[in-house]
Amino acid sequence: MIPRRVVIIGGGFAGLFAVRALRRAPVAVTLVDRCAHHTFQPLLYQCASGILSSGQIAQPLRAILRRRENVRCLLATATDVDPTERLVHLVLSDGSGLALPYDDLIVGVGVRQSYFGHDEFVEHAPGMKTLEDAHAVRRRLFRAFEMAEAVEDPRERAAWLSFALVGAGPTGVELAGQIREIARHTLDREFSSIDPGQARVLLFDGVDAVLASFGPVLSRRAQRTLESLGVEVHLGAIATEVDERGLTVRRHSGESQRYDARTVLWTAGVEAPPLAGALARATGAKQDRAGRILVEPDLTIAGHPEIRVVGDLMNLNGLPGLAEVAMQSGAYAGRHIRHRVEGRKPSTRPFRYLDLGSAAYISRGRAVVKRGRLHVSGVVGWLIWLFIHLVFLTGFRSRAGAMMSWAVVFASGSRRERAFASGEAHTVDVPEAAAPSPRSA
Repeated sequence: MIPRRVVIIGGGFAGLFAVRALRRAPVAVTLVDRCAHHTFQPLLYQCASGILSSGQIAQPLRAILRRRENVRCLLATATDVDPTERLVHLVLSDGSGLALPYDDLIVGVGVRQSYFGHDEFVEHAPGMKTLEDAHAVRRRLFRAFEMAEAVEDPRERAAWLSFALVGAGPTGVELAGQIREIARHTLDREFSSIDPGQARVLLFDGVDAVLASFGPVLSRRAQRTLESLGVEVHLGAIATEVDERGLTVRRHSGESQRYDARTVLWTAGVEAPPLAGALARATGAKQDRAGRILVEPDLTIAGHPEIRVVGDLMNLNGLPGLAEVAMQSGAYAGRHIRHRVEGRKPSTRPFRYLDLGSAAYISRGRAVVKRGRLHVSGVVGWLIWLFIHLVFLTGFRSRAGAMMSWAVVFASGSRRERAFASGEAHTVDVPEAAAPSPRSA
């Protein structure tokens, strides 16, 4: 008997927890992702700021799933879905196409950075959604200090020592705090001509509070902590222009102001990837303003009980785009499929999210944590943040390595993961006379 074919698109938290829920089910699972690794996205900013290495926040999918005998991995990008024929259309890494059949489909591809219609900002203001983004941000951060050391014009030096972040959500707040820590502690006494501690960090957002989703109490505490670190918080300010020399923001009053900052980072807004639009056109599903798919209470698409959308890509009851939502929705979708395949009575219980809280790390020994009525900040918040992230990091090696790196940073301010190159990689031309002769067969 041919086992039921379950295709899972996306190797993030939602996809992996769906796989986990299907581990003993009599199904053939195919996990499709355009990356060969699973990235622990909540810690991307720590990779960008030199605290953690890529290997500590990203693990090969094949290594994670090596004991799952019913799981097959495919390195490919899903581009379209044919619900009539039950096919997922893929583009493989060499550019060739593949039509993958399914009986059940779980879509958990997540979301990408949104520039709110200003895609021209991408070139000058990288986001923070992928491992490649983290590497690009790291290169820009540490290169800025090197350039400030090299230039002699005071205004140009000041521009290189100015860092602008657009978006005061968790990623923006965490990254702003880390840049100030780098400037004040990590790079202290490493330069001859500049004082890294004089670096300006400017945080912009169109709303009136940092970490608005954490509530007014923790928002105020987070803002006070940022300002005590030296971060300049500009709320009610929307970026209208971004180029290689800085950005222009417009305030609620209508006034525009220009800021010279050679490093601009984008941490505001998300939108659905192209697959969401293709899926909506194929199934008739509705999308919200960000392109996310509106789903039924059981996470299926209306009229298509064989297709479930999970994680950040789904829109259900205003649930936030958190890792915990992705984990729980992925596990829920996997369990429903397993129960049906095993012949159990189908559950009619809708998906209910158990709020495990939200946490944001600001600086050494300072974080904010919210869970229900519990609002914690400072050292206690940092300890809770530490515990949460150690629990969910994939693999013992990742946990042990992260713990050691955090201990070093907390004790000394030193960051080991600071390697970067000033330009694109290139090959060195070998003089013809020195070139080795080819081997004979």
